[in-house]
Amino acid sequence: MIELLGFSLICILLFYLCLLLLSEMLEKLKVDTVELMPNKLFYVSNYERKFPKTVSKKYLFEKIPLIYREPGSATRNAMEGFIEKNNYSVNKKMELTSNEAVKQAVISGLGCSIMPLIGNKNALKNNELKIIPVRGLPITTTWNLIWLKSKNLSPVAVAFLNYLKDRKENIIQKKFSWIEDFTNV
Repeated sequence: MIELLGFSLICILLFYLCLLLLSEMLEKLKVDTVELMPNKLFYVSNYERKFPKTVSKKYLFEKIPLIYREPGSATRNAMEGFIEKNNYSVNKKMELTSNEAVKQAVISGLGCSIMPLIGNKNALKNNELKIIPVRGLPITTTWNLIWLKSKNLSPVAVAFLNYLKDRKENIIQKKFSWIEDFTNV
């Protein structure tokens, strides 16, 4: 069932079922959750960008424009945490409101970014993006399906959650095993 649905259809289904897909938990809300899968974030560049043979972190973060997600985004929070932890100065070029917009900006050569692998399969396989190895990356968060504890879920939502719980590992293996091709850069 879920394997046949497109991503947009899944989002509509989740909205209808009062479920959210997040990679960063909301601490102030009382929620129930189903942990789905790891979300790995890598430093990515467009495929055509040339790098020196030895790439310093100073070069990657200060010389190359860095493209950010909007404030509040889990991707941005993870990226900023990594930058702060490592005391990098950053050449921040722009801020965009979706991973797709960031991906297109990186592909276009406007800069580099730290991005989740999950939305970049085709761009990586088609040599539009490349992963640049950086010590301390990937950042790993977890995709979670959440809902308010106070919400009485419909029978359809309960059936959907049971389906995911029962088949999660099979779905991950069938649809997301390609991630392993890129995690050992």
